[in-house]
Amino acid sequence: MVSNERKRIMPRIKELPCSERPRERLISLGAGALSNQELLALLIGSGVKGESAMALALKVLGCTEEGIVWLQAASVEELSRIMGIGDATACRISAAAELGKRMSESRTAQHIRFDSPDDIASLFMEDLRYAKNELFKTLLLNVRGEMMGREIVSMGSINSSIVDAREVFRPAVKRGAASIVLVHNHPSGNPAPSPQDIEVTKGLVEAGDVLGIKVLDHLIIGDGCFTSFRRNNLM
Repeated sequence: MVSNERKRIMPRIKELPCSERPRERLISLGAGALSNQELLALLIGSGVKGESAMALALKVLGCTEEGIVWLQAASVEELSRIMGIGDATACRISAAAELGKRMSESRTAQHIRFDSPDDIASLFMEDLRYAKNELFKTLLLNVRGEMMGREIVSMGSINSSIVDAREVFRPAVKRGAASIVLVHNHPSGNPAPSPQDIEVTKGLVEAGDVLGIKVLDHLIIGDGCFTSFRRNNLM
């Protein structure tokens, strides 16, 4: 039988010298000086029997080859399946990942040109490139071409999303948007449009014309790449 001392490879945080504890290091040096493991250990808070918060943090980071990146798309359910990570801790980790993502998106949005497919793609890239299922979103713009908001239209299966024109345009009509950009991801990482993507886009452009809400573009987000329908003369 393996002893508890052998199982507990890492010391508990309270057993570390004060200068090496994540909380004290953050206070004295700032969050930027901490490793991913230390930051995650602070979110975890306390360990469980036989495993310190630092050990649990390392376990979470080692779940996949993606390391910390997988936390952007990890669900509370997935995190809770890790031994030692309960629902409350999983919620804290998920909330922190979402806050980081939103702060990044807000900084990007301040400098975006909404007539540039590249800039619009950058606004959605980190949110969608790691998503495991297909998500369909819209970017709402006012008459001056300024962003009014972003809306989730549908959440689909691993390889398809169900898009209803009423759901696509409902937020735009409600908020008085003048135009929209359609955005969805391909979990495969390949942003090449399918025949169904092209057909759906055609129908949404026609619906927008009827409503007086112009569909400016449709972007398909892949893994670090994207396709613009407008740029590729697909609409």
